[in-house]
Amino acid sequence: MTMSKRATMFVAMLMTCVAVSLSAEPQQSPQPAHVEPPAAVAASPTAPFDVEGATRAYLSKQSPEAKAKSDAYFEGGYWLQLWNFLYTLAVAWLLLGSGLSARMKRLAERITQRRWLQTGIYAIQYSIVAPLLVAPLTLYEGFFREHKYGLATQTLGAWLSEQATVLVVEALLMAIALVPLYGVFRKAPKRWWLWGAGVGVAFLALVMLIGPVYLDPLFNTYKPLGEGQVRQEILSLARANGIEANDVYEFDASRQTTRISANVSGLFNTMSIRLNDNLLERCTLAEIKSVMAHEMGHYVLHHGGKMIVFFGVVLVGGFLFVRSSFDGVRAKWGARWGVTGIDDVSGFPLLVALFAVYLFAITPLLNTYIRSAEAEADIFGLHAAGEPDGFAEAALKLGDYRKLDPGPIEEWIFFDHPSGRARIHMAMTWKAEHLQDSRVAAVSQGD
Repeated sequence: MTMSKRATMFVAMLMTCVAVSLSAEPQQSPQPAHVEPPAAVAASPTAPFDVEGATRAYLSKQSPEAKAKSDAYFEGGYWLQLWNFLYTLAVAWLLLGSGLSARMKRLAERITQRRWLQTGIYAIQYSIVAPLLVAPLTLYEGFFREHKYGLATQTLGAWLSEQATVLVVEALLMAIALVPLYGVFRKAPKRWWLWGAGVGVAFLALVMLIGPVYLDPLFNTYKPLGEGQVRQEILSLARANGIEANDVYEFDASRQTTRISANVSGLFNTMSIRLNDNLLERCTLAEIKSVMAHEMGHYVLHHGGKMIVFFGVVLVGGFLFVRSSFDGVRAKWGARWGVTGIDDVSGFPLLVALFAVYLFAITPLLNTYIRSAEAEADIFGLHAAGEPDGFAEAALKLGDYRKLDPGPIEEWIFFDHPSGRARIHMAMTWKAEHLQDSRVAAVSQGD
């Protein structure tokens, strides 16, 4: 998550749904390829399948050099979480302590007498000033660090151009979010924390609805996947799992990143099945099927709706925390900052800072919930696609930038997806229990 997103209170959290997929030039769909599990651990007529041995064999396919690089990248992200948090607090302190936030409010008041419009104008100013203040960290984290680890393909000019688009989108979304938020702050002085959470949930649902149609195409080109076996297999998976879809879309992530990704996203009539060209270019048919089945699992298991409910609860907790701490901080420094109360938009940086403290403190909880949903989608994908070895190979590819074998406490605190080891072990466990499955047997016969 970029620093500018972190610096926008609950919008920061909700903006994860807006997070644009990185993409590139369309590729020809690959021909189906046979995925071979490590031969040394294949089952024989007299010996049971060795799950632990198969897991170790897959993990050993990552070279020591690749492992060191992946671990360094992922572990560096732990420190970036801390720096993002500290930057958020520093920006809030600067905006408040310098009086800049109060001046931004006064400028909005000079432009119009309508309070709701004043809030929108302040939101746009904030969405420009805050990202500029954290630009050095954003530039390092989003561009130089990604190139250092071979995960980015954009030039600096292209990256800056895209960031400008992000800034405009965030400014508009910030205004859309803050106008009703501060409206309920003013209209419901006793229950603002509860109504504020309601605004957050409504905003999240709005972003999930409009994102696939109006936001994602700002950053990538989407087009129907060409005819062929890949398209047929994906649509067959969809039909078999009750997903009404007539097409599959590919998007050009490779002009931005080397990462593989896909999604089955949207609400109501905006739902679509999408995969990036890196997935098509780098993965076999078995791997593609396993990834797409996982994404379909999120949709079939209603993880989008469940996530909205979960984050609604998180927002209620966050606003309760703000309610218990905002007035205490304001009583000590509010006169100097020019902040009169929770309904004063010039106090928005304080709201951001308090929410940042809350979210930072519950990071393990957030990660655990998301990781659990990902694990549910993993097992759904294994059942739907029947490609345990393709699933394991895909997990190894994600190991380019995700640490494959963390310690249990490390995984609990920092991982919002199951680790590569956990995923491969799940796949091999599933395989051991389905050796008589015709789909698994067809692969095992080639070992």
